[in-house]
Order: sequence, then C-alpha cells, then structure tokens
Amino acid sequence: MGRFGKRDDLVVHVEEPFNAETCLGSLTNPVTDTDAFYVRSHGPVPEIDRSAWRLRVGGMVERELSLSLETLREAFAERTVTATLQCAGNRRAGLIAVRDIPDEVPWGPGATGTATWTGVVLADVLALAGPLGDASDVGFEGADVSPEAEPVQQFGGSIPLDKASRPEVLLAWAMNGEPLPPVHGAPLRVVVPGYIGARSVKWLERIELRPRPWPGYFQHVVYRLLPADATAGPGIGMPLGLVALNSDVLSPREGATVTAGPVEARGYAFAGGDRYVARVDVSIDGGASWTQAELLEDLGRWAWRHWRITLDLVPGEHELRVRAWDSSAATQPDAEAALWNPKGYVNNASPRVHLRVLPAAGARLRAARA
Repeated sequence: MGRFGKRDDLVVHVEEPFNAETCLGSLTNPVTDTDAFYVRSHGPVPEIDRSAWRLRVGGMVERELSLSLETLREAFAERTVTATLQCAGNRRAGLIAVRDIPDEVPWGPGATGTATWTGVVLADVLALAGPLGDASDVGFEGADVSPEAEPVQQFGGSIPLDKASRPEVLLAWAMNGEPLPPVHGAPLRVVVPGYIGARSVKWLERIELRPRPWPGYFQHVVYRLLPADATAGPGIGMPLGLVALNSDVLSPREGATVTAGPVEARGYAFAGGDRYVARVDVSIDGGASWTQAELLEDLGRWAWRHWRITLDLVPGEHELRVRAWDSSAATQPDAEAALWNPKGYVNNASPRVHLRVLPAAGARLRAARA
C-alpha cells in the first residue's frame, strides 16, 4: 500500500499536498474501491481531534448551530447516495498536449470515481438552522489550509441554496460502507452530486448561509473557466459548478495491439447537473460512422453509466472514438484544441483510442506459408 492506504498503482502527481489519480483498470468497477479513489488536495491533510470537532452552522439563519458528529447521527435520518465525483481538471493532460498549461496538475483521465456515500441530508441540517429570506447560497469551509491561496486560507466554496436544499446533497461520514478515511475528508465532508469535486468540501468545519457566492480564493479566483487569452484574477471568467457531459474508454487502452475479430470495448459516461446519460456511440473509423453501445448497470441519478460494445475489427490501424449523449440531447465536442483554456478545465472532448489490429493467428500462418 502507498500513502494514506492507497494502492501503489495510483498515479501520484504531487506528494504534498497529496494529489493522485486512479489508474484506468480500477475504474472498470461500477463502484470505485476506496483505496483506488482519486485524491485532490490543495493543502496538507489536517489533523482533527474528533472529540473536540464541531460543525458550526451560521450566517443568514434564525439560529446558529454547533453539532458534534454524535449529534448529527442521532438527530437526523441517515441517507446513502451513490454519486460520481469528478475533478474539474480531469483529462487536463489532453489540453496540455495542445498547448502548455504551467503550474497546473497534469491530470490524466483518472481524476474521477464513483462511491457510495452515507451521512445526513444537508437540507435537514439547514432546516433546523432556518435560512433567512435573503439567503441565496450555502458556503462550506474545511479545516485544510492551502499555502497556494492568495492570501493563505482554508479551502472553501459554495453552491446555490436551491441545490443545497435537494435530498441528494449529503454531509457524509462514510464512504463505500466504511468510515470516511482522513485523506477523503474525515470526520465529515460535503458530497454535492452533479457538481465539480471542488464543491464537495472535505474536513468540513463551517457552513454559512450567504446572500451571494463564496468570496474565497477557490471560488472567486480558482475553478473558473477563463477565455483563452485571459489571465486568472478575482472574478475573471465563469465560475465552475455543474459537471460537463464526459466519457472515456477504459479498455482497450491507447496504443494497444489486439487481434482481428471480435474485441470488446468498455468505458463510462457521466452527465452532471440534473442530466443523465441517454446514449453512448462508438466509432472505429475515426467518426465516419457510429454504433450504439450497451449501457450497463444503472446506479442511480447521480452516478456514471458504464458501457460496452463488441467491435469486429479487421487488420490495420484504427481510431476508436466515443461520444456520449445526455438527456438534454447534448453530446461531446469533437476536438480538444477548441476547448483549451489557461487553467485546463472541462476537457470533455470525444475521447480517442488508437489501436493496432493484427491478423488472427490462422491468417498469419496462412500468409507465412504463401
């Protein structure tokens, strides 16, 4: 095992703060194993005294709250949600290949994963506090301190009160049926299905009802989609929230050599917000023609859909492409070049895998005899 009980096959981009992505082989399970789940951190994992820890709820509320983990467990109904989390920088390496993006983690396709989260519904806690009429946003602040922030500050972010009032948004203390590991935010984290992972704040200490979005560095400066010619700064660009429709090929891998004949391809597709994956198409001729793949187990509204298709491949070089469609009839853009941005966010271009297909053994033998 590696650091924080993680598997040795994670791709570690930064040791401190720890940032590591899941290898593609571990994404083939419908639910991602906890020891294989990606980690995105902006500061060291904080040391928290669970006995002294309290969740503070304040801001624009009728009554301020200070809740221990035991009180949360006893006072509110427990709920479990299966949800996919995806970093806004997932697949950034594809954009870096178009044009360099300095000082950003070069995430490949493994900054995503699906887990079963257990805790209490955030809306139930907010109802006890009693949001005041002018409150429009719910802010979250974690215990982790980020030295990269300007000025140095605890990690924080917010979501609209309308989303926070939905039953899928959790304050979670368990992941995949086990206590939440420290590296994933113990003793308590937010899980905001359908939103970028940055809004699912870890090591949660404070909830604040606000009249406007979170003013901190990680929402007002970072995690914003900038125009290609812009420089990051306060309020520049669009704040990121809902996850864009995305998909990927999990097998066969890029550059693989396979034998002619039936070859099974597998992957996943995920639609953020209130959308869901409606269809996945696969092409083996670079997009000239498409065939619909089979959607596999439905884990619920907030989780990805795995897909599979059996392809009949002839010898030669092939470009396998995938495009997902969501319930709004949106699909993925064709090219990464058109998506390039200075922070490398939201690469949801149609993925491409190049394959070399060799003749079957019998055909090679006949060719040699000839």
